[in-house]
Amino acid sequence: MTATDPQMRLLIIEDDRESADYLVKAFREVGYVADLAADGEEGLAIADSGDYDVLVVDRMLPKRDGLSLIGALREKGNRTPVLILSALGQVDDRIKGLRAGGDDYLPKPYSFAELLARVEVLSRRNVGPTEETTYRVGDLELDRLSHRVARGKDELTLQPREFRLLEYLMKHAGQVVTRTMLLENVWDYHFDPQTNVIDVHISRLRSKIDKGFERPLLHTIRGAGYMIRDGIR
Repeated sequence: MTATDPQMRLLIIEDDRESADYLVKAFREVGYVADLAADGEEGLAIADSGDYDVLVVDRMLPKRDGLSLIGALREKGNRTPVLILSALGQVDDRIKGLRAGGDDYLPKPYSFAELLARVEVLSRRNVGPTEETTYRVGDLELDRLSHRVARGKDELTLQPREFRLLEYLMKHAGQVVTRTMLLENVWDYHFDPQTNVIDVHISRLRSKIDKGFERPLLHTIRGAGYMIRDGIR
């Protein structure tokens, strides 16, 4: 799907009217169907009820700030790619945006050409070859559409990031998944933040999918990474 595809749908959540009008006009000129929300509450309602390919979200919004909006969407299982626009452009600001559930972060001021390129990259994450909707490893099952995870007869409750982590591991079942792969594909970091964020989430995930079961499925491959597989070998 490209920017000239008339089916591409974009939601811009921006309270500055001049900036919002400019973005809507510019995206429509290159072929997007661009809708607009002027505050965080309206943006959350429209994003939650609409079927969009990408959300462009200003960080500082009235009624509900951009990071809170994104967090609420992720809690509901909405995984529409989000690009955050913000005048706050320091490294810590970008990290907060990504940790809140954003997929990309573009500081202001920016060029529309770069914004368009980033949106096109995010939109391609939602298209391509049809993927499986259900992953199974042993008696562990993950349904990508309903966000249901169960092991045997036990239904498991995972936080959004834990679900995304397990989904990625199960998609690559039987393969070693490195820290770099997880940082880039689960956290959308393209650098190592030098924190124990992966270790903490792996530990929490392991306690939920393996604790109380005879066969562990989540394995640490020392010096390499992690692997989901059926069996102890």
